[in-house]
Amino acid sequence: MPMKIPSSRSLLAFEAAAKHGNFARAAQELSLTEGAISRQIARLESMLNCRLFDRTGSRVKLNPVGARYAYQIRETLERLERDTQSIMGMPEGSKNLDIAALPTFTCRWLIPRLNSFYIQHPDITVNIAARTDPFILAGSGFDAAVHFDHPAWAGMHMQFLFQETLLPVCHPALVKSKKHYAQLNKLPRIHRRQNPQAWQCYAQENGIELDNPAQGVRYDLHEMSIAAALSGQGVAIVPRMYVEKELNSGELVAPWPESASLSKKFCLIKPSETGINETALHAFECWLLAEINPGR
Repeated sequence: MPMKIPSSRSLLAFEAAAKHGNFARAAQELSLTEGAISRQIARLESMLNCRLFDRTGSRVKLNPVGARYAYQIRETLERLERDTQSIMGMPEGSKNLDIAALPTFTCRWLIPRLNSFYIQHPDITVNIAARTDPFILAGSGFDAAVHFDHPAWAGMHMQFLFQETLLPVCHPALVKSKKHYAQLNKLPRIHRRQNPQAWQCYAQENGIELDNPAQGVRYDLHEMSIAAALSGQGVAIVPRMYVEKELNSGELVAPWPESASLSKKFCLIKPSETGINETALHAFECWLLAEINPGR
């Protein structure tokens, strides 16, 4: 049976109208008339056999079915545009890899090393998108993900990469005495929003007294916490591998020990069937392992 897929015109008209909540603004965005937008949406509703908008006089509003469909369609259209742009930008005979990875790992570790991959594999382009949370890899458009181990990846192939270890770091101007443990209680603490218990766990693990472990600013990404530490805002608990450069240069100091319990296992997550990019993905995996474990 033929697939039931609406026309691209209807989908684009619907997505624009859903985004703006207004047919006139959707028409302006797509350089169409308001009547053309209305007709395209009417065709879409007829095909779906359901209403997507509630109409009151000349006003329209997405109903719950329309809101759900708009979310799904927007994701599909964005992926279609991304895939189209990717193909348009590919030199003849080259291969593309689409990798999802954690933002701070990508900026501070992966991207600065990619030149060595391109020297070894000039015919492979690695496109990277930031993903902070685990997701369903199948059907996502990504060939693989570099992420921490999580039950969400069940059924996928997992290649262990490294064990992340965290340690407190701060600007050297904040450490004014050799009594590091006592001073830690007085210094402002920087938290990562996704791990609010980190300071409490660290204090318990090392027998440090903290009057209020939860006190301090909160940031979403390790990259933000590192930036805050570099600016002298306080002490941040971050992965050592992300701040090696700053520790070596003296921009940051780490007079306190690494955490033994605050640790995550990082892996390369691959689909059960790698498909047409299997060779390119294998090359990327081998390069990753060599970069993480040089000399092995």
